[in-house]
Amino acid sequence: MLPVVSVVVVNYRGAEDTITCLRALSEELDYPADRLQLICVDNASGDGSADRIRRAVPSVEVVESPENLGFAGGCNLGVGHARGDVLAFLNNDARPDRYWVRAAVRVLRAEPTVGAVASKVLDWDGEKIDFVDGGLTWFGMGYKRHADEPDDGSHDAPRDVLFGTGSAMFVRAELFRLLGGFDERFFMFYEDVDLGWRLNLRGWRVRFEPASLAYHKHHASMSTVDTSRELFLLERNALAALYKNLSDETLAKALPAALALSVRRATARGEIDPTQLEITRRPADPAEDAAPVPVSRSALAGFLAIDQFVELMPSLAASRKTEQAARRRSDADLVPLMRKAMEPAYPLPRYLAAHDVLVEVFGLEEVFGRPRRVLVITGDAITERMAGPAIRAWNMADVLSAEHDVRLVTMNPLCAPPDAAFSVTRARPKELDPHLDWADIIVLQGHVLELAPALKKRGSTKIVVCDVYDPMHLELLEQGKDTVAEQRAKDLAGVTKVLNNQLERGDFFLCASERQRHFWLGHLAALGRLTPALYDDDPTVRSLLSVVPFGLPGKPPQRTGPAIRGVLPDIDQSDKVVLWAGGVYNWFDPLTLVQAVDRLRVEHADLRLVFLGMKHPNPEVPDMDVAGRTRALAERLGLTDRHVFFNETWVPYGDRQNWLLDADCGVTTHFEHVETTFAFRTRVLDYLWAGLPIVTTDGDSFADLVRTEGLGVVVPAEDPAALADALERVLYDVEFAQACQDRIAVVRERFTWETVLAPLTEFCRNPRPAADRLPGSAPLVRVEPLGRAGQLHRDLNLFREYLDQGGPIELARRATGRIRRIAGERLRGGGSRPGQDQRG
Repeated sequence: MLPVVSVVVVNYRGAEDTITCLRALSEELDYPADRLQLICVDNASGDGSADRIRRAVPSVEVVESPENLGFAGGCNLGVGHARGDVLAFLNNDARPDRYWVRAAVRVLRAEPTVGAVASKVLDWDGEKIDFVDGGLTWFGMGYKRHADEPDDGSHDAPRDVLFGTGSAMFVRAELFRLLGGFDERFFMFYEDVDLGWRLNLRGWRVRFEPASLAYHKHHASMSTVDTSRELFLLERNALAALYKNLSDETLAKALPAALALSVRRATARGEIDPTQLEITRRPADPAEDAAPVPVSRSALAGFLAIDQFVELMPSLAASRKTEQAARRRSDADLVPLMRKAMEPAYPLPRYLAAHDVLVEVFGLEEVFGRPRRVLVITGDAITERMAGPAIRAWNMADVLSAEHDVRLVTMNPLCAPPDAAFSVTRARPKELDPHLDWADIIVLQGHVLELAPALKKRGSTKIVVCDVYDPMHLELLEQGKDTVAEQRAKDLAGVTKVLNNQLERGDFFLCASERQRHFWLGHLAALGRLTPALYDDDPTVRSLLSVVPFGLPGKPPQRTGPAIRGVLPDIDQSDKVVLWAGGVYNWFDPLTLVQAVDRLRVEHADLRLVFLGMKHPNPEVPDMDVAGRTRALAERLGLTDRHVFFNETWVPYGDRQNWLLDADCGVTTHFEHVETTFAFRTRVLDYLWAGLPIVTTDGDSFADLVRTEGLGVVVPAEDPAALADALERVLYDVEFAQACQDRIAVVRERFTWETVLAPLTEFCRNPRPAADRLPGSAPLVRVEPLGRAGQLHRDLNLFREYLDQGGPIELARRATGRIRRIAGERLRGGGSRPGQDQRG
């Protein structure tokens, strides 16, 4: 059952806007009416607003305040009448999207550590951004990042934020009350910043959810308020939030600097001559010193804000004590959520000069720190046409760049990247060290560690994340079947060593599935990485090895042009298209698929199989034998360019959705071998993204998913008849195909890049060396030396052990070896230490 949601709307002399907002809430939301409580607080408008609202929207509970409590107090008053488990706050000059409530509730139900959901807010016409992310400066001023930018879809990924905008947000009701609600001393402005800050300090997450969408008339409620009064509230409330929420150590440096900067902001804003009272500038006529000095209201706002901040300090001190006692996260933990803490915020020359001086003198760069630097390295080509490893590295960089300063470096000669919000560059092995020196965290994959010997040194303190989603040695077992036996064994030993080096060095490991996780746990245990210290700290061992599958975009695919139908010859709009969405490698089985198409075409002449890309975009990856055999088989059966089509190039990553949207189902077939058992077929995720029913061979982790969730049909390996039947069912059984698509719509939400990369995101927020790599991590319990009785007891046990192992001969051999060693030690002037192991 869905929770009851209480929506609070505050009105102050804006009845027309408020009625529009409330009608949208009561009539247009996709949420059960009996699970929705609408509350409107009239903040002593004194213009008949309350009665107008009651008449216009009878289903709304109108609460009249005896005085204007501001936005913060008005919301809290409304919450006092709320019955819901979830509280929603919406500005009276905003309107909700149909799914505004449902999308937010879904997040709160799915993620128990999320305390509040920040909605995506656009302008009234839905063209420009009002809120998609929040930033906070070191001096306490919160701001909306990307405000007034066009909404081009680039901010449609869910993410953790420091705060949501009070114009459209959701909070767990019990939690909101536990925190005392919005701070009513703020009246309006930054009460949402303060609430989000406090939530994060207590260990809760504030989650931006773009599907929870609202539209806002920017500052309609402030249209009659003088700008100087707005400045006063902004200045005062920034200081109040700063004082309440920073730790003692940080506040000691930040507050004096913030106060000084507030004064400079006021004088710069009011264009006040800062030298007019210098003793050397005394006027000739002393009477002029008694004349009033004009001060603009914009400058006065800053001075009075400091004055009133001082007035609030006694009550703020009590609040500060509460917040600091309840905090569970450090200031440093929240710096990434501040986005750009050192942002000056005002483009005034004198102000900027003062900002730089204060930052340097008070050492604020050290206090708030620069953004954490994350280096993602891949050996794959970074171009418009990217293969799996590059796509994975790219999306890691993209997701992490929301909180960190990220560089994506490829060791491949091909580097012509699409536009990105992060730095992308190519580096040869000899050029890698400066990038390694720059980084705090290094995420690598493939053979990269072998090209960075500085990281392999035992004394290296860099935090290294190893992405071992590709079991390369298992791939090589299958891929190298046609090579000379000696070379195959040598190649396998080399790749195994590459992986072992990573497993011995890494601080954190990523794999693609639970099956892989079990496999890599065995590797780590064999290498001695599963130490008692690690186990005692984390019995799940997920702090060392976590599952990060391949992901897919959070936004559904959008067609940008034609791809298959009407483009490839002999494929019409009415044909049934089966898509093989990836390369053709030796560990796959496209031959059985072609045979199945040959069987099925007799009854279904409209069947078309399309291979998306035969040529790998990385020139270092050679064409594989199975690709040629597949072409030859299709030609021999008379299927080529009639029922089987080969796209010889690699489709650009940004265009693949057009091919997927032209298909009716997605297929992947492979042989039954150990590579399949631990493989993660990334193409299947594109099928999920596009909502395509899936036909797959049994044996891998995705086959389990398809079978369990009803996403398509799973078939035995190398069985053309079963494969033909499966294709016929997903293509021509309309009800079955629709059922698959319905399930896919639910399951694919689990695989968005933001979701699957959560373990990496969490690690990068609080990176630390693996427990067994910490200096001084030796066991605290030391073995005490054995006394004479203990030594005798030990020797008797050894006597029995040697007799059991090999009888009198083994006992004599061991005893002789022991006598020789003791004699040698005495000749060298040694002698064994008490308790030393003296087995022969």
